[in-house]
Amino acid sequence: MMLRDPFIDEAFIPDLMWFIGSFNVYDREDSRGVELEIYNPNNQADRAELIRRYSLNLNCLSYRHKFLLVEALANKLADKSYDFQRLFDVDEDEASSWPRGEWYALESPRAFLQNVYELAQEVWKDDLLQARSEDQSAW
Repeated sequence: MMLRDPFIDEAFIPDLMWFIGSFNVYDREDSRGVELEIYNPNNQADRAELIRRYSLNLNCLSYRHKFLLVEALANKLADKSYDFQRLFDVDEDEASSWPRGEWYALESPRAFLQNVYELAQEVWKDDLLQARSEDQSAW
């Protein structure tokens, strides 16, 4: 058995963009952009609110998906050479944009994702415990 993507009939890939994709405001500048522009991702209090309200608001994912995402994030955080900034880089050919200038040059993309990891341990605590209690090879 293989864990499937919740939207397409393919294997689930625990891409870190699941955590930051909700901040993409391309073609939603007047709705999501207005909603997000009040937050500064470099401000610790704003960042915690952004993560709780948006990054971890992934109700489309099961506890198993969440577990795999947190594990993937832990692995990237353990890799001191991993370039978290590239997650926030917008390719000129992509239909993508961030809500404020700070998103294009975060003071510390690694710290942002470290905060995601820490808050996920709290917010998704029950889901992660349930997933850890299972044999992941059976997924």
